[in-house]
Amino acid sequence: MQAAPVRATAIPSFTDALRAVESLLLSSGQRTARRNAWTSVQADRRRAKDRVEAQHILEQTLTKTLTDTYSARS
Repeated sequence: MQAAPVRATAIPSFTDALRAVESLLLSSGQRTARRNAWTSVQADRRRAKDRVEAQHILEQTLTKTLTDTYSARS
């Protein structure tokens, strides 16, 4: 009795499948432009998230400073 043959190649992920379709439909320059655009979108999202987080920290610091100042005067 022989064992079943082992599959030598992995099943492609969804991302790999999308890249394969993309490579068929778009030229090299368009693929690069699309990837660069997506990288830019991701960077913009990270910066926006960081900006909101910094704003919250500044607001909390200001609130604490004002609260401490008014508490000290009372």
